[in-house]
Formats: sequence, structure tokens, C-alpha cells
Amino acid sequence: MQSILTVDDDENDLFICTYTIRRFDPEIKVLKAMNGLEALGVLKNTTPDAIILDINMPVMNGFEFLDHYTREFDRHAPVVAMLTSSHRAADRERALRYDFVKSYFEKPLTPENLQAMAMLLGG
Repeated sequence: MQSILTVDDDENDLFICTYTIRRFDPEIKVLKAMNGLEALGVLKNTTPDAIILDINMPVMNGFEFLDHYTREFDRHAPVVAMLTSSHRAADRERALRYDFVKSYFEKPLTPENLQAMAMLLGG
């Protein structure tokens, strides 16, 4: 993985994600967005190898982001992983209906989560 976009409205969660990613591989470029709308703006300029996406966010939540991402972009990140505090089976099922959503993890992000994402990319 060369770049990962992390999307979360909680600055502490963004910090934990960035810290975990940098410890996993300091060469990975970490992009950040505080909500789905901001993430769509980032994606107009780049396609990261992976997106780590929270569900519950203001302005545009994770599911709204996925709907827009499906409609507005022909090229998707190879791996989109939901990283959320939601334990609801319905949220997991809904997220995994999108063909580019490959993983659903509960917070916090762990090195094992990143390893699973790297394996999906063939690494």
C-alpha cells in the first residue's frame, strides 16, 4: 500500500489511524478527511490504494459517501474498509453490499486490520 485515505470526524480516531498506519509502514502516505463530502473532494485529485471509512459522521456519513462514490467515480480504490464503532449486523451487511467494500472492522484500527487490507491488495 502506498496511500490510504482515512475518513473520520473524530480527531482522536484519525490520530490513532495515522499512528497505526505509520507504525505498520512509515512509507504509506496518509490522507485525511473529516467527513464523506471532504473525502469526495480529496478523491477528485487522487485514487488511494485504500480508504478507511467511518459510518457515523456529520455533513455526509459513510453510507452517503459510498452512494456518491458509486455514482460519481468510475475508478474506485481497490480496498475500502469500514472502520466503525457500530456493532450492528445491519450496518455490516449494508456496507458489504458495495462491491468495492472489502472489509468491516470495529474501532480501533489495528496492525492486523492493515495486514488484512494489504493481503487484499496482494501484499
